[in-house]
Order: sequence, then structure tokens, then C-alpha cells
Amino acid sequence: MRGSSDLFDPTKTTADMDSSFSRRDSSPGADFGFAFNDSNFSDRLLRIEIMGGDGEEGCCTSIADWALHRNRSRDDHKKKHLNVDIVACPEEQIITDDDNQPDMDEEGREAMVEEEEALSGDEDDASSERNWGMEHSNVVNVKELHISSPILAAKSPFFYKLFSNGMKESEQRHVTLRISAQEEGALMELLNFMYSSSLTVTTAPDLLDVLMAADKFEVASCMRYCSRLLRNMPMTPDSALLYLDLPSTVLMAEAVQPLTDAAKQFLASRYKDITKYQEEVMALPLAGIEAILSSDNLQIASEDAVYDFVLKWARGQYSSLEDRREVLGSRLALCIRFPYMTCRKLKKVLTCSDFEHEVASKQVLEALFFKAEAPHRQRILAAERSDSTNRRFIERAYKYRPVKVVEFELPRPQCVVYLDLKREECAGLFPSGRVYSQAFHLGGQGFFLSAHCNMDQQSSFYCFGLFLGMQEKGAVSFGVDYEFAARQKPSQDYSSKYKGTYTFTGGKAVGYRNLFAIPWTSFIAEDSQYFINGVLHLRAELTINRT
Repeated sequence: MRGSSDLFDPTKTTADMDSSFSRRDSSPGADFGFAFNDSNFSDRLLRIEIMGGDGEEGCCTSIADWALHRNRSRDDHKKKHLNVDIVACPEEQIITDDDNQPDMDEEGREAMVEEEEALSGDEDDASSERNWGMEHSNVVNVKELHISSPILAAKSPFFYKLFSNGMKESEQRHVTLRISAQEEGALMELLNFMYSSSLTVTTAPDLLDVLMAADKFEVASCMRYCSRLLRNMPMTPDSALLYLDLPSTVLMAEAVQPLTDAAKQFLASRYKDITKYQEEVMALPLAGIEAILSSDNLQIASEDAVYDFVLKWARGQYSSLEDRREVLGSRLALCIRFPYMTCRKLKKVLTCSDFEHEVASKQVLEALFFKAEAPHRQRILAAERSDSTNRRFIERAYKYRPVKVVEFELPRPQCVVYLDLKREECAGLFPSGRVYSQAFHLGGQGFFLSAHCNMDQQSSFYCFGLFLGMQEKGAVSFGVDYEFAARQKPSQDYSSKYKGTYTFTGGKAVGYRNLFAIPWTSFIAEDSQYFINGVLHLRAELTINRT
């Protein structure tokens, strides 16, 4: 009696087939290892023709060897003027005795599979003379395996289509598969996996070979298995970069996503302080730079520094202005969080020749609109418009905290500076920490704010302090009237806390050690009147004193 679901029903649509595969592939694989290459449990004979003349043979003992071998194979194929890079984008071709042209499936993939009525000695081997991307290759070895079409079809959409396409070849009992010598070991491991759901290889190069074969023959469960084993191995910069440089068909596979995510996380963690590894980071390829700059935990002074680094890297890697503009506009601009750059630096973006004017204008305009929003609106926009691939509205853990600055020229040069600190940032200051703001400018001089946890000298308890400093530039003297304020419950308006006049010289700072005149425990408490939705809002007004 026929069951309710037939895996080999030719009337099934592609969507039906993909759906059934996703359901079956998510369940634990049964062990049919006992049936592998056993005629008692097989309904077809697979003839594997191993072709020579397709690159060097030999065993890769390391990730570096595997990468070198793959790149050399790519170069060899380019020299032969092939239309398809077999290593970077493995393709197969289906051949039959009745058709001299390869059948193409809906994805344009070609299969190097020949199906025959029988394996008799007088059969014509004309198919080996056809151009399948191995026109200079000869058969150097042949292997024959007994296979079970239900088992292979259950694991692989490639074999499912091959055995259930309703055409003559789907009813034939003998299948000839042509592979390069370098693919032999990986294919045998893959076929064994389709029966037993396990592999015998354990090294990274061997697992990568199997992963490539699994992608070629659409065995998602094996791709996941290889990905998991590789992910659990100690990662290095070389291996992480290699995983991000796998062929696009592999990278786009959902089964490999955890591996590429782990590679990105490794690079982001290793190089989170790019100033510490500046020479090493400058030599990384584009995929590595994107992985590092996509991190929210990048330890860098400010987003201005990210912008400067990106320009320096792009100029070092791409001597052509056209190429540089292309990679900056289409790839690296997405890694720069323009809304958190200073207005002074955004002005320079508009005049930077490395960016197309349209790209620069769009990024700067978007950044300025974001800066103009109220803090709660900024948080909403960041939540609405950000995902794993778009983090431009998410604030990084900068060494110097971003500020909002409003500047006035009349009646006297003046600026109003807004600095927001999260409760957890403030809590991290105890007992003697400090956090600095990004620089802002007044009268051509650079200033900064610094928040401290320090000891009140009179009362002998810890408290919150706020200071104003001028960046050191020679022996310049500068008179400034200043006022510190903070938003306070219940009105949530800014309330003045401290004001004064000070004549700055380079490197000097002035402020108040206990800005709120309360102990640290009261300041940081859950019911503190200075934290509104978990954020401390500070304001500093600076006016040039000409008296």
C-alpha cells in the first residue's frame, strides 16, 4: 500500500520538494551505514570516473596549504580560459547517450553525471570527448559503488531531482559521475555521510573539502555537520579569513552561516583594538575589515577615528580612485556610523574625493537628521532601522563619548554641549574611574568634558564629579565662562548645578568633584532623581570671556 507521501512523485513542485527536504533534514539522521556499497540494499550502480590533469595532487596538512592549493587551482582554471571556476563555484553536468547537450536545472547548475542502460564493454565512450570543463583531462581511475536512490535522494535535492525527473535517465540503473582527482576523497566521505550521518576525517583541510563537495551535491545536513566541526576547532586569523572567502554559493548557504558568523566574531574580538594591531589590520582583506568594523564593541576613540582608518586602509589597498570609490561606496560606507561622527568631520566627508559626491551627501544628510532628533527618538530609530547587517544607528563603545554641540557666534562665541551617560557606564566608574567626551571646539580651541568617580575631600565619601578641560596646544591662555547642568526628576528639565569663570592654558581642567552634592550611593541608586529612563543627561554651556 502506498504511503501518503511519495518522495519520487514527479508531479511534485519545486516548492513542495524544498519544503519536504527542510522537514526531513531537520530531523536526526538515521544510520544506514550497514547498507553503504552493499548490493543487497542498493538499486543502482554508481560509476565514479576520476579525471587527471586538473591541478596538483597531494594532501593539505594545514589551513594555509588548503588556501594556497585552492588559489593555485583558481589560477590554473583562469589560464585555461574556462567559463566556470570549478573550485570557486563547483558545477555539475548531466549527460545522457541521447543528448549531446547538458541539461540545465532551474538554477543553471550543470551536473557531470552520465546515466547508461548497462555497463557493457562495447559501449560508446563519446561522452568523455565532450567539453565538460575537463577537456584536457583523462580518466585515471574508476570506482564503482552500489547505491540506494532513496537514501541519496532523501539527503540531497541534487540526487532527488536526478532520480525523480520523470525522464528516461531517472529509470536507468547505472550512473556515471565524473570528478577531479582532488575531489575523490571528499566525495567518498560525502557518500558515506549520506548513509551514516558521520565522517571519518577530522582535520580542517579535509573538512573543507567535504564541505565543498556537500555544497556541490546539495547535502545541507553534511554542510551543517562540517560547519559545526570547523566552528568547534581553535580558530586563527588565517582560518577565519578563509571561511569568509569561501565560494559565494557556500557563503550564501544557511547551513554555513554559523561558521561565517563565528569567523566574523573571532576577527572582531581579536582586533577590537585596531590601534594595537594597526600594521596587522592594515594588511587584512576587505572581508576581514568589514567583520571588524561591524562590531559594536570596537575599542576606538571615536567614529571619526573609524572614518580616518577606513580611508587609510582603502588608499593603501586600492591605488585606483575608481576602484577606491567603488569599494567605499558599496561596502565600507556601510561600516562607518556617520551619525556618531562630529560635525567638523562630517564637513570633511563632503569634500573628500575618495567618496562619490552622491554617496557622501546621502550619508552626511542622514547623519545630521539623526543628530537633530531627541535622544528618545534616536533610540527608537536605532531599534527600528538596525539589524545584523545594518548597525549604522547603533552607538559603539567609544573610548571618548559622543556629544551634541550647538554653536553660536553672536553676541559672543558660545557653545552648548550635551553629554548623555547610561547608568551602567556611570556604575562602571566606581571607585576611581573616569570617562571622557569627544572633543568640541570654541574659538578655535579644543575642549572636552570628563566625568569622574572620586572621593569628596571634605566628607570622605565617593561622589560624581564633572570637569571641563582644554586640549593642550602650546601656551595659549583662554578665558571661559562655564555652567554645568543636569536633567532632574520630576520636572525632567535641566537644572543648573555649578558655574564659574576660568582662564585655561593647555592641558588644564576645571570642574566640581561632587556635582550633585550627594554620596555616590545616592547618585547611582535605582530611585536616583538624575537618571531618566536609565540615562544621565548632562549639559555644559561655554562662553568666551573677553573681559
